[in-house]
Amino acid sequence: MNSDSDLQIAGDILEVPHLLQTPREHPATVAEFVGLARSIAADRSQWEHLVRYDATSRWYHRLRTGPGYEVWLLSWVPGQGSGLHDHGRSSGVLTVLDGTLTERTEGGTRALRAGAQRVFAPGYVHEVVNDALEPAVSLHVYHPGLTQMPMHTAQHCEARSEPGAVIA
Repeated sequence: MNSDSDLQIAGDILEVPHLLQTPREHPATVAEFVGLARSIAADRSQWEHLVRYDATSRWYHRLRTGPGYEVWLLSWVPGQGSGLHDHGRSSGVLTVLDGTLTERTEGGTRALRAGAQRVFAPGYVHEVVNDALEPAVSLHVYHPGLTQMPMHTAQHCEARSEPGAVIA
């Protein structure tokens, strides 16, 4: 019978720093971007005081930037929408913070209530609108940072739309 303990065989993990992954200062994976959006959403003190509502156009505010990504806060009064678009070469995470937004894609229409998240890859074509009677607020994380937002026609959407993922 071998009397060596796991500690004697592997050594003290705290004494082997080269085996430990250093914590990242900024997100780099889809899961980390989703986590960033969730942590901002959960801490209303980070964003609630910044929200403004504009009846003439969608209001937006860049909340944060990091290496290769940016975080945007948007408000939507009833009836406002994005138009059918994609995000160029950027991937993204859309998180509804307050209210309800409607997302329209080639695949159909879905209501996104507070807490709902959508994750999408470059080329994903969709339209987001506030069809509700109350204002809505959303958080958008783009990686790399958003440099273009090409607009599309409904016919173009049918040819280009890529599936996105809903995270509840």
